[in-house]
Amino acid sequence: MTNRRSKLEIYIDILEEINGGVVIPTRIMYGANLSWKPLQQVLKSLTNQELIVEHTTEDGDRRTKKAYKLTEKGTNVLRYFNKAKELVESERVPEIRNWR
Repeated sequence: MTNRRSKLEIYIDILEEINGGVVIPTRIMYGANLSWKPLQQVLKSLTNQELIVEHTTEDGDRRTKKAYKLTEKGTNVLRYFNKAKELVESERVPEIRNWR
């Protein structure tokens, strides 16, 4: 059984999806492995924090006019957490086991 993701991990997953070019809400939902209502809450929160901006698009799905774009602030946050993740992973010490 897998562990639940923290809110921070969900936020970072969504920022990474948008940074990777996935900008339509439904595709973000699938990429971040979320259901619709939690996705809407997180997108609203990220917009309020000015990490992403919502804009209308003429491309893509004709039913969806909303699209999202990472702001400079959002890019900086994503870069910061990815660097922190790298540091934590590089600092992990392998577990020592007794092989008797």
